[in-house]
Amino acid sequence: MGKFSGVLLASDFDDTLYGSNGTVSAENVEAIRYFTAQGGRFTVATGRAYTTFAPCAHLAPINAPVVLSNGSALYDFAAGQMVEQTFLPERVREDLLELTAAVPELGLEAYHGEEIYLHNPNEVTFNHLSYTRVQGVEKPLEELPLPLTKVLLEQRRKVLEEARDYILTHWGENYEAIFSNQVLLEVTRKGSHKGGMVRRLAQRLGIQEGNIYCVGDNENDIPMLAISAIPFAPANCAPAVKQWGAHLVGSCDESCVAQIIRILDERYK
Repeated sequence: MGKFSGVLLASDFDDTLYGSNGTVSAENVEAIRYFTAQGGRFTVATGRAYTTFAPCAHLAPINAPVVLSNGSALYDFAAGQMVEQTFLPERVREDLLELTAAVPELGLEAYHGEEIYLHNPNEVTFNHLSYTRVQGVEKPLEELPLPLTKVLLEQRRKVLEEARDYILTHWGENYEAIFSNQVLLEVTRKGSHKGGMVRRLAQRLGIQEGNIYCVGDNENDIPMLAISAIPFAPANCAPAVKQWGAHLVGSCDESCVAQIIRILDERYK
């Protein structure tokens, strides 16, 4: 038992915990170790899938299952097993065919198990694959294997806004469509987002909602910030997160997670 027993801290990964130098700062690691030594549960809630996050899982002292695929999966790296997972509706291939006919500039990554399938890959696609250090295989949409955990749409913001509006207008009861940055639009099953899975994790751990704290920098983090006792965001967060009303701390490269743990240290005396 410790001062943080019954407290959950969930951090976004890219541009929140994972810095521009391609690692997690020593200051963040030290603070997280203190937090967990005092009974706290620390995890990551990321848009990355298992394939793209697994190589990074060792970078921080995580001691709770990790929220993956923008809330479509909960994976326990300590146990090496999937805890929960949701999938896109079986109609997803037909919907993607219609969507890409309506918005032909779209590129996409489709996630099936540990495999990544590509359609119409573009500069954004190749940059994302390079950044996450994985590879994908091009495949016709009608041949995509099911089930899919998520689809990542890739293009300029204006094109992605057109795609988002098309999805929500035509099939809003089936899908979530939310930006994880200016050139990536996350598509998951309706109800599958970071906020929902962080809440389910807290329930599994027996943690009350008043003791859930989340930090994130982009629009796809807002659903989990909405359930956070204090909704934290790094100073480098997207304008939409600032406008939403997040509590700003230092930037990602200023070890914002360590700053948050110092705030919690004062809160739980």
